[in-house]
Amino acid sequence: MTDQGSVVRVAAAAYPVERLNGWAAYEAKLARWVAEAAAQGAQLLIFPEYAPLELISLLPSELHHDVLGMRPALQAFLPAFLALHARLAREHGVGIVAGSFPVAHGDLFVNRAYVFGPDGTQAHQDKLLMTRFEAEEWAIAPGEGVRVFELPLPGWTLRFGVAICYDSEFPALARQLAEGGAELLVVPSFTGSRAGYTRVRVGSMARALENQCYVLHAPLIADAPWTYAVEDAHGAAGLYAPADNGLPADGVVAQRGWNDSGWLVADLDLALTRHVRRDGHVLNWRDRHIGQSRPGPAEAVALGAPEPV
Repeated sequence: MTDQGSVVRVAAAAYPVERLNGWAAYEAKLARWVAEAAAQGAQLLIFPEYAPLELISLLPSELHHDVLGMRPALQAFLPAFLALHARLAREHGVGIVAGSFPVAHGDLFVNRAYVFGPDGTQAHQDKLLMTRFEAEEWAIAPGEGVRVFELPLPGWTLRFGVAICYDSEFPALARQLAEGGAELLVVPSFTGSRAGYTRVRVGSMARALENQCYVLHAPLIADAPWTYAVEDAHGAAGLYAPADNGLPADGVVAQRGWNDSGWLVADLDLALTRHVRRDGHVLNWRDRHIGQSRPGPAEAVALGAPEPV
């Protein structure tokens, strides 16, 4: 069933936060990670939400637990961070979704994932829906808009979107990306507990079901008591798909172990999800408009009088 121009090899990082001893250590770590995925033939590499916050270890110690003060201080690393990812993308001829970064945006800070093409082309996707920690403690503001990125591959183009962590738990965002042409949704995440990871995992699997597309989940892994920002992070890298013809019955195409750092490398055959959209056992993608318009406002129906107290 495989179509010419439908198979792409992707890599999701279960990326461990480390205490660094200098910028050179960070540069060497990123270079090693990208080289490892590229050596396995990966064409699109995904790093987790807030992965660059290990750079907090290079800030003065008084900022390590100061979640407001660290935001402006981190901006000093941003130009070199962008240049490093652009260079690595060019060197290896791969697409990279970099770990999201708290970026100054006017008077505010946004959670921004930069996206790089194989020639070093740079774009970005901001997180749109903020967790309570981001909004109430860290004062991270929502960004605007969604983008479908077009990654050039030999003979064809992969179209994908980015839903950063909590964004994956809301159907409308993924629906906009899918209707914009995305056949892959990537979900970089930072979750501090198994419950948080489960919410993102279940959201990702639901988005794969609703849109009959692939979803690739890259989690942050951290045991970093030296910084409140990413003190604990847990998860398992995973690749999800609609449970239908030719795809796994449990919707899980591939997955690493719990808190198992490293790359999850897998091939996506988009011919399978395209076929499911056309002729699956169910047609969630075809029926999306009916599913949204057919239900009216919920009507309350009493099933008898209240019991006396």
